[in-house]
Amino acid sequence: MISRVRLPQALSSPETKRSYVRRLFSTIAGRYDFITVLLSYGRDRHWKRTVADATSATDETKALDLACGTGDIAFALAARGARVTGLDITLRMLELARTKPHERDRVSFVLGDMMALPFGAAGFDVVTTGYGLRNVPDITASIAEIARVLGPGGVFVSLDFNKPANPFVRAIYLTYLTAVGSTLGFILHRDPDTYRYIPESIRRYPGAEGVVALLRNHFAEVEYRPVLGGLMAIHVARKHRT
Repeated sequence: MISRVRLPQALSSPETKRSYVRRLFSTIAGRYDFITVLLSYGRDRHWKRTVADATSATDETKALDLACGTGDIAFALAARGARVTGLDITLRMLELARTKPHERDRVSFVLGDMMALPFGAAGFDVVTTGYGLRNVPDITASIAEIARVLGPGGVFVSLDFNKPANPFVRAIYLTYLTAVGSTLGFILHRDPDTYRYIPESIRRYPGAEGVVALLRNHFAEVEYRPVLGGLMAIHVARKHRT
């Protein structure tokens, strides 16, 4: 079991969320790829390739993939020719990423916190994240850090769950994720809260339009692209070129 602390309490403040998320992802790392494929109906890797394509990365691109997990987006960027640094707060995720054979000569991995990036200003052309913004304790601080490490004209692309604006659709969506998450959590970890974290985190997430508003505080151009009928979203943001 991940923790005796129940989800509402665990996610009630940035400090408790930080601690809970660290333990959670250390617990699920070995099954992370399986779960993301299962919950996306096999579409997760396609969406991550779409994220890489949205960056327009080339062999001249220096890219940073945040909350990189086991490396799918980092390797997709490397396949486009980019030199990529993958950063994650969970050591076990990085250990698993390093075992994958794809484009390893173009990808390096760093243990770190996406709220306090261990890089200088304007060092990257591209920053990406898959399911990262929803999991950080302070999304505003994380976006500020992303903008800081991007150079002029730099592009940020994020893939994540959406929080549907329609109350009826949102209720059905969250109920479904809660039921599936509870079942998977019990079967795989003997703890229903393990994947019930996903709908609980979505409830506290600003949703696609809310993320657009936050990104506009730091980026000149911002858009989001609905995925899976709007249940997921890809955000694309670009800094001023000068």
